[in-house]
Amino acid sequence: MEALLPIIINLLGGAVGGNVAGGILKNLSLGTLGNSLAGILGGGVASQLLPGLLGAAGSMDLVGILTQVASGGAGGGLTMVIIGIIKNMMGR
Repeated sequence: MEALLPIIINLLGGAVGGNVAGGILKNLSLGTLGNSLAGILGGGVASQLLPGLLGAAGSMDLVGILTQVASGGAGGGLTMVIIGIIKNMMGR
């Protein structure tokens, strides 16, 4: 279970990041469910890439947790924006 906690934190951070990005960039928003799903996807990818690059992979101290939340949120927001741009381009 302890090994899953960092991944869960990243996925939740991704969902939040996707919804924050969707709230800020309303023209790219996929709706609450779409933003959350895109964010979870981005948070999962970010959980594999960013913490290792930032040097806090898997650590459960305060810095490690904040790094996981930030990387999940950034990955989730970025993924939602990319999917929103693609969706808008296909609708033209």
